[in-house]
Amino acid sequence: MTILELKEYERSEAVGLSADQIRDLRRVAPSVTVEPSHNGSGLYHLTPSSEIGVVHLGAQVLWIRPKIPVERVLFLIAYAIDPVRWTDQLSEFAAERSLVEALVPAFVAHVRRALRGGPLWGYLSEEAALQTIRGRLSFEEQLRRRQGRFPPAEVRFDKFTEDIDENRLIKAALVRLGRMEIRSPVSRQALRNFDAILSSVALIGYHPARLPDVRYTRLNSHYRPAVELAKLILRSFSFEHEAGRAPAWAFLVDMNRVFESFVVIALREALGLDERSWPRGCAGHFLTLDKARTVVLSPDLSWWDGYECGFVGDAKYKHVEITGVNHPDLYQLLAYTVATDLPAGLLIYAAGEGERAVHRTVHLGKTLEVIPLGLDGTPEAILQEVRRLAVRVQAIRQLRKAERGRPAVA
Repeated sequence: MTILELKEYERSEAVGLSADQIRDLRRVAPSVTVEPSHNGSGLYHLTPSSEIGVVHLGAQVLWIRPKIPVERVLFLIAYAIDPVRWTDQLSEFAAERSLVEALVPAFVAHVRRALRGGPLWGYLSEEAALQTIRGRLSFEEQLRRRQGRFPPAEVRFDKFTEDIDENRLIKAALVRLGRMEIRSPVSRQALRNFDAILSSVALIGYHPARLPDVRYTRLNSHYRPAVELAKLILRSFSFEHEAGRAPAWAFLVDMNRVFESFVVIALREALGLDERSWPRGCAGHFLTLDKARTVVLSPDLSWWDGYECGFVGDAKYKHVEITGVNHPDLYQLLAYTVATDLPAGLLIYAAGEGERAVHRTVHLGKTLEVIPLGLDGTPEAILQEVRRLAVRVQAIRQLRKAERGRPAVA
């Protein structure tokens, strides 16, 4: 097995890959740019994007490193999962060079805690054709399938079961990890320790982009770290297998999403807000740019007082590059300030992607502020920077209040 180390956004030296390996790479890791090399046939230059982790192409393994230390990536993940007990979470990640090997012990520990008192039970909505009516009769289905004849009866009912989304997500993530070539025998065995307790839970082949939303209450809050890490695992894993060939798979964590999640959660904690006042991606609120309400916007950062937005911003791990378009991130932030009718907005970059700046637009009178967030320091230093950002967020929010208190000009 040959291991090639790559770094995000850095072009590799010429690498020898077969046609099958190139095809597998494009399927399991489409974010990696592949360019034929001028140095000879069968040689290619590889350029990863913001997705980091490992790609297995038969005998060839690609390790994609982040631009920040792996320990900082694990901190960002741990804090976003549980901002209260993140120090405990961080200690459970293994000291491994491979991101997936580091994640397995932490995930196992979270699952063990979640299932300590047995699997969570809840209500699952089901539809079925029964000889007697149970729950609610589905008149539409009864007419469509049975032409109104009884029995059987087409019904919808809620079933109290352990086969619910929380347990399904955890089981799916355990099975996905089990498909990977985990080096540690302890980790491999630990992943199988939950087979019996989750035996009554359905194994769902989730699409990475269509994972169910889980709403947390006091009844399932102890599941949150395990479920959120399970969702990260399911979003990050891709698998390709053709008969007669070694399977190809990739476990790639999107640093854009990791950074965005961390900034949203860390600022929410620093500001002392709840999830409705400071949602992720404008969840629970409908924001549009046009009067016809067809151009829907979803800023990363927003502060709401009921249905009124008092602050808007965006978090970018990497400066967005679009051919033929200059400053797309600023254009996006400007659209957010227009849609919310706010005088200013804040753009937070990971350090190295943008310099601190204040842009005042012509005609519209909007102020677009750019502040970088350093990720190379200790976790405590990063959180201290976040607290300073929170102070700036509060100051920007006050601009709206000051603007409203200004007397109208005759």
